[in-house]
Amino acid sequence: MPAAARTYWLTSPCRIRRKDESLIIERDNADNVHIPVTDVRDIVACAETDLNTAVVSLLNRHRINVHLLSYYGDYAGSLLTSDTSTSGETVLAQARAAQDPQAGLAIARSIVDACAFNVRRVVDRKLLTRPYAVLQASVKTSTNQAQLMGAEGTFRRSAWEVMDTKLPDWLQLAGRSRRPPKNAGNAFISYVNGITYARVLTAVRLTPLHSGIAFLHGTMERQRHSLVLDLSEMFKPLMAERLLLRMSRRNQLKEHHFDRDTNQAMLSDAGRKLVVQTVRDEFAVTVAHRSLNRNVAYDELLYLEALALTRHCLEGTTYKPFRIWW
Repeated sequence: MPAAARTYWLTSPCRIRRKDESLIIERDNADNVHIPVTDVRDIVACAETDLNTAVVSLLNRHRINVHLLSYYGDYAGSLLTSDTSTSGETVLAQARAAQDPQAGLAIARSIVDACAFNVRRVVDRKLLTRPYAVLQASVKTSTNQAQLMGAEGTFRRSAWEVMDTKLPDWLQLAGRSRRPPKNAGNAFISYVNGITYARVLTAVRLTPLHSGIAFLHGTMERQRHSLVLDLSEMFKPLMAERLLLRMSRRNQLKEHHFDRDTNQAMLSDAGRKLVVQTVRDEFAVTVAHRSLNRNVAYDELLYLEALALTRHCLEGTTYKPFRIWW
């Protein structure tokens, strides 16, 4: 993403206080940390966080958003600044594209296809060849978003079954479960998906797009940034499934990284810190961009994706959703 400021991650319970133009992070039994607001782009709170109106005022003035994850790691909400980059011209163009039956459905189809492509690339190209072909056929014949999401769900179930063959028993998904996750594997996926959603929301708010006008997910649903749901679909496999498989293969995840009870699980304090650090490092990884002819971080890929959709809405350029190319 643009600008030198960075994301600040809160992985343990803390209080945020204000002192002049700095944020003070106060933790029990730990030294306070002073952070100049010019060094912060946004904050991801992965643990209980307390702040006051003085802090909110400072955050709003410097356009710093705070994203909150729930007890189980799901995205819980955001404290968003009143000032955004949204422009009326872009929002009108975005709404026209989303309401156009053919144009809107074409984008929704491309998002579903790209998401499945990325899942297959991350999980197993050979074993998911047939399910991916079935999905592509379903995408071509789907006439609405509900059918597309149904086709995606069918493909995802096949992918999760294949994933389970690559994971130890205690990390297997046994189907996707949320709020609360039923096992350690689902707890990991939910937590990383929540972080990815928050990062995409920041990226979208740096563009003129409106986060509530979507192409695949329902625009009319309240309390949801539907466009963020659309765009985050392509990046969740890159972050969640890929990292789960990699960390399992390298034996980095241990059973003590999760708190498990009857029919529910969540990351332990140690597990949360490990996962957040891993995801943070992963967003900083760079790859050679094929059209920009320079290296870009995974984090910037989110912003570039939102910009590509902006250009489609304003200029009519073909929108090609993100696909893993490396």
